[in-house]
Amino acid sequence: MIELLVVMAILGVLAVVGVQSFRLSQAKSRDARRKSDLEQVQRALEMYVNDHKSYPTSDNGKILGTNWGGEFADSNGTIYMKELPKDPRGNPEYCYSSDTGNEYKLYAKLENSQDPKVGGPYSCNGVNDYNYGVSSPNTTP
Repeated sequence: MIELLVVMAILGVLAVVGVQSFRLSQAKSRDARRKSDLEQVQRALEMYVNDHKSYPTSDNGKILGTNWGGEFADSNGTIYMKELPKDPRGNPEYCYSSDTGNEYKLYAKLENSQDPKVGGPYSCNGVNDYNYGVSSPNTTP
């Protein structure tokens, strides 16, 4: 009977360790997606600035006239991204900041606080939870 209890305890410990490892790998996967999403938006913004000589201004943490998950296009109908990415979990949503059009900053919240790219804390549109940011070449997050 004692042997059975010992075996069950060992299996319980292994199960807990396995679940923890699985959750951490899922968080790292979502963080990799967040980083990739912001890099894609950066490329679209650089294409936009090549056409318009300035970055689009921001509106409540979004690219002016565009929602996260919506199409990023200009008034001429040029599509820069068919669908702006959304955060995998949505809390908080990505945040874009550009007041003058001379520079921009993009923010996300990474789940893995041990990620070497974690910085901040950054504040955008009244939210202070961001810990990862990218920006135009002429500024820093």
